[in-house]
Amino acid sequence: MRSHARTFFLLLATGLVAVPTHAQRNGPPAGLDDYVARALRQFGTPGVAIAIVKDGRVVLTKGYGLRRLGDAAPVDAHTLFQIASNTKAFTTAALAMLVDSAKLRWDDHVTDFIPDFQLSDPWVTREFTVRDMLTHRSGLGLGAGDLLWLHSDYPEHEIVRRIRAAKTASSFRSQYAYDNVMYIAAGELIPAITSQSWAEFVRRRIFEPLGMTTASATLLGVPPNADMATSHDLVDGHMRVIPADSADVTASAGAIVACVADLSKWLIVQLDSGRLGDRRLWTAERTRDMWSPQTIRPIDEDNTPVAALAPSFSAYGLGWGLTDYRGRKMVAHSGGLAGMTSRTVLIPSQRLGVVVLTNADNSLSDALALWIVDAYLGGQRVDWVNAFAAKARKADSAAAQVEQKAKSARATDSKPSLPLDKYAGGYSDTLYGDATIAEEDGRLVLRFSHSPAFVGDLEHWQYDTFVAHWRMPTLPDAYVTFSLTPDGAIDTMKIAAVSPLADFSFDFQDLLFRPARAPTAPTAPSASPN
Repeated sequence: MRSHARTFFLLLATGLVAVPTHAQRNGPPAGLDDYVARALRQFGTPGVAIAIVKDGRVVLTKGYGLRRLGDAAPVDAHTLFQIASNTKAFTTAALAMLVDSAKLRWDDHVTDFIPDFQLSDPWVTREFTVRDMLTHRSGLGLGAGDLLWLHSDYPEHEIVRRIRAAKTASSFRSQYAYDNVMYIAAGELIPAITSQSWAEFVRRRIFEPLGMTTASATLLGVPPNADMATSHDLVDGHMRVIPADSADVTASAGAIVACVADLSKWLIVQLDSGRLGDRRLWTAERTRDMWSPQTIRPIDEDNTPVAALAPSFSAYGLGWGLTDYRGRKMVAHSGGLAGMTSRTVLIPSQRLGVVVLTNADNSLSDALALWIVDAYLGGQRVDWVNAFAAKARKADSAAAQVEQKAKSARATDSKPSLPLDKYAGGYSDTLYGDATIAEEDGRLVLRFSHSPAFVGDLEHWQYDTFVAHWRMPTLPDAYVTFSLTPDGAIDTMKIAAVSPLADFSFDFQDLLFRPARAPTAPTAPSASPN
């Protein structure tokens, strides 16, 4: 899943408007329905669902728009969405329960529970703790290993095994770099300690006590004909239905499917530090752990329409992003998969929680969540829908300029160094595994062996670089560049996204494919001399 961990923590915008309206004491913010309707039109999004809780009670659980373009079925409070990386907070809560029961400590070494866990550096492997696994400070690069699960048939344990081949991008614990695979590995702690799967543990210890009756730990667990939103994205400039990202292999990193009626209960127990009536799911001490800064996040200079004011601090806790907003601590996380986005925001000092789920891949969930929070905090208001739409237009324009510059510099009269059939064959990368290139009907076709969606028609770009146009339209085009040995044989194949807007989960740049060597036949032992 793409965690999308969309960086929402540098937020405030230009265009502050003095509008002294506040949320109604016993109801949702005035004007919310009209604002959501305009937001859906402006972003071209089919549907959205919203939950608001305040002071321990549910203020709103409501759906707007359509589950699927072209169908009449509306989104309601019980419509299911993939919440993607908002799953991570469920995983840290599950582990917090094990800490409370003295079966685990945050600073225990991972190899004490998963002996096969390994990173490229033996020292880091030995020192790596549960806390390190949850705080994006492993030393791996942004989104390292995401191609192991995107549309992949690798099981969780194989994804975790393969991450040992990922190269480090920084020294251990020195930098923040969002990483889904570490959360997949964190989910493997649950069966190692409890003999229950992560999905079963979350269902029994969180969903059932909270009464989250329609939530599912995986997309495969959703019953047929359920009230389920459909994924949408822009394809050739038009909003279209697209295939859902099957994030089930991400499990503890991003697989949960839920509705706002269920998630409102999750917000309440979070804001009450794990308390559920006269019992606790986890202790208040564990909430302090999860909401305490663990890894400093950089505050980047940003001149987009949503960054006129930067926060004073930005950090990552245990499954939550932490920052300040209008003088209050904000605990938040985003989630994104193809055609689905989600945003969870908690303002603990105000006992305020907001969840926004959408069935399109854009920033609508961010815009609506902030608008709602502003309504409760009072003071100046921001038209976040306009601000995020303007940011998207600016990003699109900048990306188009980058692509146009590359196109203008292209040597259109160049030709490949080799006949096409010489590029065909098997390739292997130590992290991902195998890929093949075949010549079909006079063109080359690239296939990732463990990711059926990654089938790309290669168009010659220049010299020994081609562009892969993936047959699944939501996958970003990628440059495929071959290098040759002095004798003219293929040495390596490198891949890189064409657009700077490609999600970081498409970490093609981390792969280095080499031609696969055919296995050699065993040779007969030479005769021993007499």
